[in-house]
Amino acid sequence: MSDMWLPQDEDPRMQAGPTRGEKETVLGYLEHYRATLELKCGGLSPAQMATASVPPSRMSLLGMVRHLARVEHHWARRVLEGETGLERLFQSEDAGFTLPDTVEAAYVDEAWARWREEVAHARSVADAMAMDALVEVHGERIEVRDVLVHLVEEYARHLGHVDLLRECLDGRVGQ
Repeated sequence: MSDMWLPQDEDPRMQAGPTRGEKETVLGYLEHYRATLELKCGGLSPAQMATASVPPSRMSLLGMVRHLARVEHHWARRVLEGETGLERLFQSEDAGFTLPDTVEAAYVDEAWARWREEVAHARSVADAMAMDALVEVHGERIEVRDVLVHLVEEYARHLGHVDLLRECLDGRVGQ
């Protein structure tokens, strides 16, 4: 099987032109990683999405989608917008990774829908904020740029997990 998921000229993650400026660069990397998550999880059944394929870890691709929806929710709504009193998304002790014993297509579809909703919301919030705007995290004031770089780091870290989970499922690697 080829290392390439699709020909480079068909890769939706490829940017049309060079990015300019700090904000566009950071957001460009974040969009690339978001698209990579969808690419790496594409074409799998609900059972495959829910499979913890790297024992002893219970981590699965579906758990990763749920976790990253939760990450987007937290950083955009709680931190960037300062919303309080929000219910935690996919509440569990392990940040959304716990799944039911049997997973149906509707469960997977709901996770993807929520992830896409949270990504769209985070995207609109980030687009409207200056990189040097201050927000509060755990009683400390930090710049929006720190939040966005953290989101890039969060995706980069977890996409390494996604690579391993997918390879263990069906041998797909690369890109």
